[in-house]
Amino acid sequence: MERCLQGEAEAFGGILDRYERPVYNLVVRLGADREEARDICQQVFINIYQHLASYDPSRRFFSWLYRAAVNETINHMKSRRSWEPLEGQRVENREPDPEQALQAVEQEREIQRGLLQLEMKYRLAVIAYHFLQLSYEEAAYVLSVPERTVKSRLFTARQQLREILEERRHARR
Repeated sequence: MERCLQGEAEAFGGILDRYERPVYNLVVRLGADREEARDICQQVFINIYQHLASYDPSRRFFSWLYRAAVNETINHMKSRRSWEPLEGQRVENREPDPEQALQAVEQEREIQRGLLQLEMKYRLAVIAYHFLQLSYEEAAYVLSVPERTVKSRLFTARQQLREILEERRHARR
């Protein structure tokens, strides 16, 4: 990032290589389909490049990047006005054995469906903390809310998600 800030345009390629997949996964988790996620990611990185001068080096870069990705995704989704369940679109880094893979895909689908039923503010808290593994402080920064709000939203989101998943299990019986 320092090289980019000093005007080395080629250094941005390294940022793209390192963060493209995590940003894509974030966008998909927020509810975009594969094509939308590619478009949103492209726009996020264009925006980041155009606004490099606004980056605050006292903050972690990925927090700033994820905040931009969350905002771009929300703006895109608001214009789309519909949220559809995802069908195992997450990009995986390694392949488990076939039985584990099947269980993981089904569990992923259930969690995705449950997440999509949560209000956006709760969904974002879960994604930031659990899937992006941000600290409470980083999640607060990314979501533009106080740290205690992140904790409160996580508590509520976990309860609601648990209820949603339990209802789904009971409905299948």
